[in-house]
Amino acid sequence: MKYISTRGGIAPISFKKAVMMGLAIDGGLLLPQTMPVVDEKTVAAWGRLSYPELAHAVLSLFIDDIPADDLRELINRSYATFSHPEITPLVQKGGVHILELFHGPTLAFKDVALQFLGNVFDYLLRESGEKMNIVGATSGDTGSAAIYGVRGKERINIFILHPHKRVSAVQELQMTTVIDANVFNLAIRGTFDDGQAIVKSLFNDIPFKQQYHLGAVNSINWARILAQVVYYIFAALKLTGQGGKVDFAVPTGNFGDIFAGFIARKLLPGRIRHLVLATNENNLLTRFVLQGDYSLGKVVQTSSPSMDIQVASNFERYLYFLYDEDAGRTKEAMTHFAQSGSLHFSESEQQKIRAAFLSASVSRQQTLAIIRDFHQVSGYVLDPHTAVGVSAGLDHLDPAVPMVCLATAHPAKFGAAVQQAIGRPPEMPESFRDLDKRESRCRVLDADLAQIKAFIEENAI
Repeated sequence: MKYISTRGGIAPISFKKAVMMGLAIDGGLLLPQTMPVVDEKTVAAWGRLSYPELAHAVLSLFIDDIPADDLRELINRSYATFSHPEITPLVQKGGVHILELFHGPTLAFKDVALQFLGNVFDYLLRESGEKMNIVGATSGDTGSAAIYGVRGKERINIFILHPHKRVSAVQELQMTTVIDANVFNLAIRGTFDDGQAIVKSLFNDIPFKQQYHLGAVNSINWARILAQVVYYIFAALKLTGQGGKVDFAVPTGNFGDIFAGFIARKLLPGRIRHLVLATNENNLLTRFVLQGDYSLGKVVQTSSPSMDIQVASNFERYLYFLYDEDAGRTKEAMTHFAQSGSLHFSESEQQKIRAAFLSASVSRQQTLAIIRDFHQVSGYVLDPHTAVGVSAGLDHLDPAVPMVCLATAHPAKFGAAVQQAIGRPPEMPESFRDLDKRESRCRVLDADLAQIKAFIEENAI
């Protein structure tokens, strides 16, 4: 299996090189050169596997340069940190199926990918004898999950940018109270999009990237998307058995999690019918699905801050498939978007989009209402991001097709919103109870490329 850039500017590379490259050196995103084809016999066999076994089977389709036993050990080590034996269990509540993705060490779906990616980085660096400086931007959960994935690892320093005072109190503490010597938290005066733009600029500065051995943990890294594909397949096969279809409702701002669903849909033709793309008031992606309009707006601060995004980092990967894997056209479109902040799509392209995606935008008031109403009906407490997905899923519910709603975070991470909705705070997990009493460390900087670059230069491993 080889990997290419969405912009066509690199020769095909191995999985190992793709992981270490992160962002393609031509500014594009990495994707498999060809998609694996999975037959029904294989799919039936997958349905009998445990989560780690399924992860090994699926990842092996895309990874052929790590020995099978080594890959299995990396997977097992990654998911040994999860508190539930099924890793991503399904529970049926309120007429939908909730796929709980928050049983990892930081209680968010990002753990599913970042525990694995951290171990892969460690494995490859030990193999090569090299070192790495990970640089990432977070809208809330990626930062803590990435930090927990690599904290204390000898050959890695990690620099995480988060928007100052625009993440929840728990999210901020989860990051800043990890004071291992290799962890650097940077709060930038700006939005997540500002941080993401700085990170992309750093990776596009090829001499700087090479000099400081930069590594990517944001969902621009293909290994993250790949690890997330597994839980879609796991849930789909649990609900479809030997046949049938399933829909998924996915709260998303960066198009990474739902793009993993798009890849799973390709691997399971006929099993995954629709992906319901759920946004909050930062509804760039909903406008794309419903109107064929991908145009920048102003970032609005909401109760689901991990989705307070206007530039979806993984959109380019889907655009490559929408344009029938035409790298030249993809590059041209992204260049146009960088200049104009807007893309528009033809009616035939919109029909193709809506064959895979449905969408809904959910306001702050609707988010609080669904948390309250869902709790009253089922006794189940949703975090505000999951609530956005559940609201959109219920809007598109078909009684004949199971609806799986991705629960992307534990409600305790967003206690203020939950308390406002149901009149009491969510139950606090043991790991959160003394967060506010722990020593913390964080540097506040302007959202300025030169300042961030200077800080990395000063603290790089």
